Amino acid sequence: MAFKSRVSDAVVRRLPMYYRHLRELEKAGVVRISSQELGERMNLTASQIRQDINCFGGFGQQGYGYHVSNLKERIGAILGLQHAYHVIVIGAGNIGRAIANYAGFEREGFHIQAMFDVSSALVGVDVHGILVQPMEKLEGWLSAHAVDIAVLAVPAAVAQPIADALVAGGVRGIWNFAPVDLTLPQGVAVNNVHLSDSLHILSYRMNEKDLFAELHAGRDA
Repeated sequence: MAFKSRVSDAVVRRLPMYYRHLRELEKAGVVRISSQELGERMNLTASQIRQDINCFGGFGQQGYGYHVSNLKERIGAILGLQHAYHVIVIGAGNIGRAIANYAGFEREGFHIQAMFDVSSALVGVDVHGILVQPMEKLEGWLSAHAVDIAVLAVPAAVAQPIADALVAGGVRGIWNFAPVDLTLPQGVAVNNVHLSDSLHILSYRMNEKDLFAELHAGRDA
């Protein structure tokens, strides 16, 4: 039987937000916070805060609220941030290089260890201390190294076969920047990041007011 999470995708998407806000509060010296205060900070209702957190157990105290450091640590553990992850990047183009150059991933426990590309112009290039290797060396690397996560920053046409090879090599999670949704076997986690989707949502938000004004005008005509 396929595993189905008892926690909704919407709640999971909010967990990193909780972690980020709680970390900022901890740095600011805040010791405790109520669900109302946290909700105001995150533009959520107090009820939504409590519902989300209660999916993983009751971490607050009646009349006290949440202990900021404890809740941050608990949510970090729920997110699996107590582990160190070995990461490789497939595709040394603009997106792949930007990811490899971002020092924040290392601080979060995501350690980029290798990069691969098919382009002879990119093979051998140093990206944040990592030499880009040719794709033909990928299978050997997977055989010799434990890889938890692969960042896939390749064209759509080759994304699925590369993902299949990564899964065959033992990769358990794929952060996919290719403009295609991957089909992967049960037990392999994937997060499809479609950059154009984010821009489309931003465009909608910018035009939402005019859109509904036109709709109302049409109904009143």
